[in-house]
Amino acid sequence: MDKIIEKKGRFTKKQIWYGVIALVILALILTIAFGDKSRKLNVDLDKITVEEVKQDLFKDYIAVIGTVAPIQTIYLDATESGSRVEDIVRREGSMVKKGDVIAKFSNTSLVIDISRTEADASRTTNELRNARLSMQKQLVESQSQLLDQEYKLSQQSRAYQRSLELQKKNLISVEEYKRAKEDLDYTKDKIKLLKESIYQDSLYRVTQVVTLENDVLRMQQNLAIVRQRFEGLNLRSPVAGELASLDLEIGQVVSMGTRIGQINVLDSYKLKVEVDEHYISRVTRNLIGECDFAGTSYKAKITKVYPEVKNGRFIVDMEFLDSIPSDIRIGQTSRIRLELGESNMAILIPRGGFYQSTGGQWIFVIDPSGTTATKRPIRINRQNPLFYEVVEGLKPGEKVIVSSYDTFGDVDKLVLKK
Repeated sequence: MDKIIEKKGRFTKKQIWYGVIALVILALILTIAFGDKSRKLNVDLDKITVEEVKQDLFKDYIAVIGTVAPIQTIYLDATESGSRVEDIVRREGSMVKKGDVIAKFSNTSLVIDISRTEADASRTTNELRNARLSMQKQLVESQSQLLDQEYKLSQQSRAYQRSLELQKKNLISVEEYKRAKEDLDYTKDKIKLLKESIYQDSLYRVTQVVTLENDVLRMQQNLAIVRQRFEGLNLRSPVAGELASLDLEIGQVVSMGTRIGQINVLDSYKLKVEVDEHYISRVTRNLIGECDFAGTSYKAKITKVYPEVKNGRFIVDMEFLDSIPSDIRIGQTSRIRLELGESNMAILIPRGGFYQSTGGQWIFVIDPSGTTATKRPIRINRQNPLFYEVVEGLKPGEKVIVSSYDTFGDVDKLVLKK
């Protein structure tokens, strides 16, 4: 009999199982090769701060704190070593005028120095007087000797002329003639020598007098300085103002150079402002800032920049431009809006804690679906108390996470959950 032959399927069961296994392995390979390898972290939306990137006017300013200080401070230092406080005339907080006595000192050593200098000046003055008298007396004596010799020369000159005439007539001997001529020549030489002596002596006397005059002048100057030092034992105010401090007690002995007080000149006021060293290259003289006192805005200008940086900050002085706040007090503080440059349009993101974690080099950007946030590199230029200016990496309308990243660790993507 004929058998019915069953038709076999295209694939056997074994072949099907092999195919399924191959497909699974292929899927795993594709997942490994092309799947999302980024490290992820689940984050609750209510625990982060999300802000929108926008394009707006960037105002280039910083907010700083200014402390009111007097326009000028004059320090009082002891000018004499070993001075003893005898009396305190003015106390701290009092107003003083220029020349007012603040305190009185005594100094025994200074009194002795004055007496010694006065004695030296008196002695030198006497020496000058005696030198002038001696010079005058010597000059009179020399002139008298010269007069005698010139008189003698006149007589000998006549005697020589008579001898010459008589000798020509052989009325006198040759010896008498020669004696008359020798006497005349001798007197001429003596007069010449006497005149040279008078000249040299006068030069010496003049030099001596000039030296003594210089000594007297120097002594008088020294005496004036010492007397001025003595006058300085009465500590006087060099300017008008407020005696802010006075560190003295009656009976106290102070050394030269000791800081004993200060006077605040209250003609005007300035603001001492501390600025972060990040802005040291941008903060210069003549920059304008606005400050607020009792609800009123005042403008001030930077007049001095101190180059020294301490604890990451440097100091500038600002002076009021138009008017000074009424009832202003030294030590009072005010927030200042310091303009660093012109305002212009820019891409902005609000300030936040992310900057401390990233240094402004990258930020998490939320995708349009709002379910994930991906790390993206950015470049920040300027900043003010409210915004960062982004020059690369973001577009207006995108949303970013601006809160701190400290708890995110080293992840590349955040999965956002409500």
